[in-house]
Amino acid sequence: MRFISNNGATDPLMNLALEEYCLRNLDMRDGYFLLYVNAPAVIIGRNQNPILEINRAYLHKNNIRIVRRVSGGGAVYQDLGNLNFSFLTRYDRHYFHNFRHFTQPIISALNRLGVPAEMNHKNDIVVGGLKVSGNAQYSTGKTMLSHGTLLFDSDLTALEQALDATGVDIRSKALASIRSRVANISDYLPVSMDMAAFRSLLLESLFTPFGGIKEHPLSEDDRMRIKDLAVEKYGSWEWTYARSPEYEIQCIGRFKFGTVQARITVEKGVIRACDLSTDSLKKTETSFLETHLVGTRFGAEAIRKVLKDQDLKTALGPVSPKAFADFLAPFP
Repeated sequence: MRFISNNGATDPLMNLALEEYCLRNLDMRDGYFLLYVNAPAVIIGRNQNPILEINRAYLHKNNIRIVRRVSGGGAVYQDLGNLNFSFLTRYDRHYFHNFRHFTQPIISALNRLGVPAEMNHKNDIVVGGLKVSGNAQYSTGKTMLSHGTLLFDSDLTALEQALDATGVDIRSKALASIRSRVANISDYLPVSMDMAAFRSLLLESLFTPFGGIKEHPLSEDDRMRIKDLAVEKYGSWEWTYARSPEYEIQCIGRFKFGTVQARITVEKGVIRACDLSTDSLKKTETSFLETHLVGTRFGAEAIRKVLKDQDLKTALGPVSPKAFADFLAPFP
């Protein structure tokens, strides 16, 4: 096994792109291991709908981005107090879905540090019944990755608020996360240490059976291609939002002129059906708005562009295109 350095990058787009690029392009004869820390972000699973997972207002206020990964599983909040690990290997049917094969070295390393970690039936690493690590896997058919989180010293209040999606009325086939009670590893260490020390000790422990850390250097071309993947795929609206399974969302907005109820069906990130109703005291005609919204990308910016050319005052009342678009769409 060889170690691949991410050069200290904390951009979640770059780190997830690094994983996928290495998985698809490197010779997996020996296998590779990654360790990285992400700036605050909610990382959602491959088949999830972010509406079901996030507190939109909290993420917007705190500049926390949403990023979709290639593996399945649930949504996780990550910040500079969370350490991510990733094993990249050849595909082996005996190890795919065998999380213990990959988590046991991590558990053993934590045990050596004095942390009484173990694996539970959900493939999580727990301490005293509290989750400190969630895990997921992905395979290309020829190669596979098994990666997970390590809550070392994360802001657990921020984690709880970022993943609080209560109040969302949505019908979707997307996989919803199952929340678990969580804890930080640092609370169980017999000796206090910072993230840098924890990372170093974990890395040293994992590579001891291999005769020490052997690093695989990436070329400048590799780095450029990883950057391209980060921007073109992981930073794209299409990958992050349009991949969600078809869903119907209902929302109610209260404006000065009255209350508006919207029911919107979204498929592949595009509005396929839209129904608007209002209790405004004046007689309203919203059908022309509905017609113009169908076929529009389900994002606040795209909706705003459509609405700016419409007579919202006549259809609804005194409301700006921005305010109404932000009400309809929880995405950028």
